[in-house]
Amino acid sequence: MTVTLNFHGAAGTVTGSCYRIVHPQGQFLVDCGLFQGNKSVRDLNYKPLPFDPGKIDFVLLTHAHIDHAGLLPKLCKLGYRNKMLMTEPTAGLLEYLLPDAAGIQESEAERETRKRGRRGEEPAEPLYTMEDAVETLKRRTVVRYGEWIEPGRGVRARYWNAGHILGSASIEVEVANGDAQLIRLLFSGDIGPDEKVFYLGPDAPSGFDYILAESTYGGREREDYTLVGRREALRTEINDALKRGGNLVIPAFAVERSQELLHDIGLLIKEGAIAPDLVFLDSPLASKVTGVYKKYGAMFEDVELGAGELFNDPRFRIVESVEESKEINSIRGGAIIMSASGMADAGRIKHHLRNNLIRANATVLFVGYQAPGTLGQIIQSGAREVRIHGIMVPVRARIRSLGNYSAHADQSELMMWIKARLPAHGALFLTHGEDEERAALRAAIVSSGGLAGDQVILPLLDDAFELRAEGVKGLHRPEAPRIDLSQMSSDWHNAYASFIIDLSHLLKGAESDARRLRIMAALKAELAGAADAVPPVPPRTMPPGTAIHAEPSGE
Repeated sequence: MTVTLNFHGAAGTVTGSCYRIVHPQGQFLVDCGLFQGNKSVRDLNYKPLPFDPGKIDFVLLTHAHIDHAGLLPKLCKLGYRNKMLMTEPTAGLLEYLLPDAAGIQESEAERETRKRGRRGEEPAEPLYTMEDAVETLKRRTVVRYGEWIEPGRGVRARYWNAGHILGSASIEVEVANGDAQLIRLLFSGDIGPDEKVFYLGPDAPSGFDYILAESTYGGREREDYTLVGRREALRTEINDALKRGGNLVIPAFAVERSQELLHDIGLLIKEGAIAPDLVFLDSPLASKVTGVYKKYGAMFEDVELGAGELFNDPRFRIVESVEESKEINSIRGGAIIMSASGMADAGRIKHHLRNNLIRANATVLFVGYQAPGTLGQIIQSGAREVRIHGIMVPVRARIRSLGNYSAHADQSELMMWIKARLPAHGALFLTHGEDEERAALRAAIVSSGGLAGDQVILPLLDDAFELRAEGVKGLHRPEAPRIDLSQMSSDWHNAYASFIIDLSHLLKGAESDARRLRIMAALKAELAGAADAVPPVPPRTMPPGTAIHAEPSGE
């Protein structure tokens, strides 16, 4: 029996990281993350898992980000009762991240239930509950960096620093196949950039049969920067925003990004480089996570504030209660407001955007990756109007982006990490990236001579590869895909919302009511005969580098 590697997430999209390895003595997962992005992608969270959770022997977790760990409570809800292995800081972060995620799921289900109730429909079920999150936390088992563990029969694993967030890891795995051969794999997790506060650079051994590497920024290069240069760029953005007289709103992930920003803002205030009236971190989760960062402060590198000063500037207001959060709405200028989520898809940041986007003197600063279809990406792309909480909000604020706070390596840094891990005798799989990003990284790797073209593979969702020490034997593809793959980057829901906004502007801008009626009549006439004339969308084809015989899979 061979070893089979299944890609149940982060294949053709950045989120939903989940890899399943089936081997002669069992099967296990590496990560089990939440899908984020447009509605079609998010709907994957609610569909049946493409495997039986009760048959999974254990889970190896790379880090605590929700797109890597956010479906663990669903796994437990559906019957998983075995251990989940992770570093100690990851276990500490999950203490707060998973209950917070469960609270969001329950709140969204309550809101949807109220809508359905008005339509006389059945109530909505949450993806998982607080009880499921608590059950998940019981499964945590802590491992140390650099030490071999044997989590199950026929499997050894070792964790290495990935330099991404607190506790993040790349995971080295050895799996015995049916011929008593060892298949050696390396799962990158998310790789941090070279210049990053808090951590040393990512590390791992070299020489594997198979490497799975993330490719979030596989086609992009950030401007060269040092930590000092990054703070200088932040100083410029903050001072420019405050000079305009309004607030500076920063959507920031509760884990890592918020803490890095607090560190740098505190240092800039101490140096007299900026002078905001107040700095709000409006996120109960970020408040708790910041406490975890303080606990593990001894692990940090390149931190220029002492332990007593870290996150403790007197202008900082770490907000937890709803009442305090609402009071921020009365502040019209001079404040920095950071709040989760980083892609503006959920949480209190949506309230602050709704309150500030309409103000021409306000600034919104994006400091991280914005997945296609998220509110953050729509604002960042230049939309004149966005829908928040069911209300159309005009975008009058100044929109800015600062890429140097990304927790992901860019193309050059990914290339360096991959080359340092070679040789890969079997193949390199590029995951955790949009198709254009990983295709660009593949082209760069092949052109550099690091690997042959057929050794760099771009898997699709739910693809399963049979692995041998000498190379990939075959590819199995599901008979019924869980999603129309053409909808993963930008789906019809996004197109519909954009169309409605454009139509609204067209009608409002018409010179007369008669003209508006003629526009609508012409559209109705066009629509009446258009449905049958629209050609079907061709299926998404296999990306380059995957010319392997494909068979339908019954799994």
